[in-house]
Amino acid sequence: MKLIDITLSLHEGIPSWPGGPGFKLTQVSDIERGDPCNGSRIDCDVHIGTHVDAPWHFVKGAETIEQLEMEKLIGPCRVARVPDCEPKVTKTVLESLNLPGNVKRLLLKTRNSSVRALQNRQFYQEFVALTEDGAQWVVDRGIDLIGIDYLSIQLFQDKAKTHNVLLEAKVVIVEGLYLVDVPQGEYELICLPMKLAGSDGAPARVVLRH
Repeated sequence: MKLIDITLSLHEGIPSWPGGPGFKLTQVSDIERGDPCNGSRIDCDVHIGTHVDAPWHFVKGAETIEQLEMEKLIGPCRVARVPDCEPKVTKTVLESLNLPGNVKRLLLKTRNSSVRALQNRQFYQEFVALTEDGAQWVVDRGIDLIGIDYLSIQLFQDKAKTHNVLLEAKVVIVEGLYLVDVPQGEYELICLPMKLAGSDGAPARVVLRH
């Protein structure tokens, strides 16, 4: 069995949502300065890099990140390649992928991976993402988890309805997946967000087993 890490490394050059704090790692103790150990602190928001959205991110009174069902985060998944010519992932686009009927976890590899958007510090406003009707298709198909290869499951400057449709149905959203070198196909997904009590999201370590 082969493990494929599809997690972004967190560093100060990582792209972040406009207006967000980005990511900063600060060394607060240093053996070279005579301290007894090396120690660091991080400053960032919880939606940095590869991360999971909890329903509470957009739904009042909903589950926070530590309340997610673990069964949805680990198990068989499908990586599906969306053609580069598609600027939006609509219901029609999803239907054209001809997915097996038993898919419960779906990761979308889009043009975002082709242009290596997550490797560029500058925020990529033209990223490909789900439309509202695409989100409703995901819910109607009974999919438990949806992931994508940029920082949001919904289009830049789009209304929050895409998130709302998914999170109100308790579909787990994983954003910021690094799928550049991952062929489409069947895998086992292991997605472990940090257990941040009461949080609307959390950075995650995500791997595929093939």
